[in-house]
Amino acid sequence: MEITLTGITTTGTPHLGNYVGAILPAIEASRRKDVQSFYFLADYHALVKCQDPALVHRSRLEVAATWLALGLDVENVIFYAQTDIPEILELTW
Repeated sequence: MEITLTGITTTGTPHLGNYVGAILPAIEASRRKDVQSFYFLADYHALVKCQDPALVHRSRLEVAATWLALGLDVENVIFYAQTDIPEILELTW
């Protein structure tokens, strides 16, 4: 079984590069039964680039809404925000 992991940093409005590089491949993989996929909102990473919590929060919502609106099949993937899993910070930073 193939395994994929990718995320998008939540520092602004999703753009064409996000769509081509991460979102479209994620949507395609989410529809395949032979792929186990993990997709995340890289909001911890965003805090390194942006010190405006309101912008990071808004971007987090925009990125999630974009992935979902374009057809990410959340029944077949693990879709999460880094900040929703405290162990990520504890183990990696």
